[in-house]
Amino acid sequence: MGARHRARELAVQVLFQLELQPGNWRSPLQYHLEQDPQSPTSRRFAEELVGGAVAHQAEIDATIVAGSTNWSLDQMGALERAVLRIATEELCWRQQEPVAVVIDEAVQLAKQMAGDEAGKFVNGVLGNIARAPRQAREPAGARSPSR
Repeated sequence: MGARHRARELAVQVLFQLELQPGNWRSPLQYHLEQDPQSPTSRRFAEELVGGAVAHQAEIDATIVAGSTNWSLDQMGALERAVLRIATEELCWRQQEPVAVVIDEAVQLAKQMAGDEAGKFVNGVLGNIARAPRQAREPAGARSPSR
């Protein structure tokens, strides 16, 4: 498992924990890092993902809802929401990885943490987000995914 994959996994764990115990994201991140220390690069990437997902959560959630068909956020599982939030942060704000890489990583994490059906669901939502017209992918301050 690569450092970036592990950082994404850590970021999903933190967002999932925040679903159950809302509060400052730095405390759960620190806890997980104490349990499973990471390289400085992986740690920094996880911090950037979580910080960005928390800072842009309202815009990210609106993007996810627009990309999902027949599902509201509260109907999605907490793990699926966490995976989608991290991936949408990467697709629309960070734009440092190719779209296909972000989607593949998210699908792998969803399958690993929530099962095959979760992977299919995440793939469908992120595919819709990636294919959306540019203006629909750019909520307040976001940048559209480049292909």
